[in-house]
Amino acid sequence: MGRTQKILLVLIVLIIAIQFIRPERNIENNPSRYDIFHKTGQPTEISAMVQSACYDCHSNHTAYPWYASVAPVSWIIANHVKEGKGHLNFSDWKLLEISEQQDALEDIIEVLEDQEMPLKPYQWLHSEAKMTPEKSTQIINWAKEMKLSLN
Repeated sequence: MGRTQKILLVLIVLIIAIQFIRPERNIENNPSRYDIFHKTGQPTEISAMVQSACYDCHSNHTAYPWYASVAPVSWIIANHVKEGKGHLNFSDWKLLEISEQQDALEDIIEVLEDQEMPLKPYQWLHSEAKMTPEKSTQIINWAKEMKLSLN
């Protein structure tokens, strides 16, 4: 066996071995009673837009695509979800103080106005999350109304 074949064999074994290192999945089976849309009477179209564009990284329930089971992609996705929930977790919304909710709504408005969210690579892979100007405007207007209602 030549040097190149040995290196290739080691790489194959390494790729197979890392598949057994699995990050914890972000899957809550029951809807959270602390969720921003839980029994609030919020518009269903807004709820659907926010859930399809934001919930994979900003809630306690991520819908994982098939490639999320393949390392090292699974590690990258787990890190994105952890970071996203660290910034905002819609599943724990009602646990936030009013001032924290207001700040979060202001952040939502800002990232949508600046077209920072959802992340472009996420939108490329998830067509349902594509944020059109119309969707952004609807969510921004909803967030502004929510913010005013908290005063």
